Amino acid sequence: MEGNRYIVVEGVLGVGKTSLCEQLAKALNARLVLEDAEGNPFLKKFYQDARGYAFQTQIFFLLNRYRQQMELAQGDLFRRSLVCDYLFAKDRIFAYLTLDENELNLYERLCSLLQDQVLKPDLVIYLQASTEVVQQRLARRGRAFEKNLGRDYLERLNQAYNYYFFHYQETPLLVVNTNDIDFVHSPEDLQDLLRYIQHMGKGTQYYTPSGNHG
Repeated sequence: MEGNRYIVVEGVLGVGKTSLCEQLAKALNARLVLEDAEGNPFLKKFYQDARGYAFQTQIFFLLNRYRQQMELAQGDLFRRSLVCDYLFAKDRIFAYLTLDENELNLYERLCSLLQDQVLKPDLVIYLQASTEVVQQRLARRGRAFEKNLGRDYLERLNQAYNYYFFHYQETPLLVVNTNDIDFVHSPEDLQDLLRYIQHMGKGTQYYTPSGNHG
C-alpha cells in the first residue's frame, strides 16, 4: 500500500463511492476526504431546473473542490495516506453535459487556471454500475432532491463517466464493476479488493471478485 498513499474513488452518483471510501480509510488508517455535495446551495435548484441553474452549480463545485484540494496540498499528505471520494479532473464530465457553449468556454478558461495546481492521486478506483442498479441505490438512500432525476439523465451521466474513464491515462486506474459486489456488508469483498490494490501496477486494470486476478 506504500505506493498508493493518495487513493481516489470515483463513479456516478449513487454507485457507492462514499461507502467504499469509508471502508478503505478505516482499513488503511487513512485520512478520509469527502466532498460536501449537499453543501452546494444551487444543487437542489439544479435538479428542479437544470438549464436555469447549471452554470452556478458547476462553478460552485469547481471552486469548492479546488479549495479543498489546496488544503490537501498544504496538509500532511506525506505523513498519512488519503482516501478521497472525488477526482478533481472529472468535473468536466458534468460541465460538458450541462453547460451551453458560452458557459463552457468560460468554464474551461477558469478550469485551466486551476487544474495544474491540484495534486494527482497515486491510484484512481472507478466504480461502475448499470443505470438500473444506480437507480435502485439512489432510491434506497432516499434523498428528496434526487427523486427528480430521470433515467435518461442518469443514463447519459453513466455513459459520460464510462467514456471519460475509458480514455483516462493520468494515473493508475482500477475499474470495478459493482453490480454484484457489496464492499460494505461483505468483509470478504473488501479484503479481496485490498489485496488487489496492493498489487496494482501502472496503467488500467479491471477488478473481478473471483479470487483469481491473473
